[in-house]
Amino acid sequence: MADEVILLGYWPSTFGVRTRIALEEKDIKFDYREQDLFNKSALLLEMNPVHKKLPVLIHNGKPVCESLIQVEYIDETWAGKNSLLPSDPYQRAQAKFWGDFIDKMVPGVVRLMWGAKGEEQEAGKKEFVEMLKTVESELGDKTYFGGEAFGYVDIALIGYYCWFDAFEKYGNFSIEAECPKIIAWAKRCMKRDSVAKSLPDSEKVTELVPELKKKMGIE
Repeated sequence: MADEVILLGYWPSTFGVRTRIALEEKDIKFDYREQDLFNKSALLLEMNPVHKKLPVLIHNGKPVCESLIQVEYIDETWAGKNSLLPSDPYQRAQAKFWGDFIDKMVPGVVRLMWGAKGEEQEAGKKEFVEMLKTVESELGDKTYFGGEAFGYVDIALIGYYCWFDAFEKYGNFSIEAECPKIIAWAKRCMKRDSVAKSLPDSEKVTELVPELKKKMGIE
């Protein structure tokens, strides 16, 4: 019997993109079901009753929550093609460290984009840029974070790329000026089919921001 794979997501989500890319890298057919963040479906609430957040990967009726856990699950479940995590235990641990570090950029992004003003917004921007520079130093001159192999850390970060234009517009700064190697890396990633077909258009994301702020009650 064929695997039934369902992904509950929200199209501009930096996190949902990760799971889509991992599935595409493994050439897994899946049923994508768009969700409304502001009117959560019964299926979402049933499959993620603890956090009630997206994305949710449902494999043969069993839910897997949290995007980086999903990427690891996908890599282990469909191990035959395009390994996403290194087999070496130390390298694997390092990849997971950087995935966790990238997730810790979220508070800075929240202050940069969602409601902070003046000094608080500037502090959020500074925090985000400093953390992105730290990630850039880990990338160095490599093609991908894992060397020549696209994988877990690349997937963890690339979802942010479709939001870079919005960050720049609302934060009034240039990411390329601050982190040129990250932009060059992102453009390399976009040449992969798995990434190109999974990332939403950055212009559409930027256009969505005022609507999201209105729904969230942010001026």
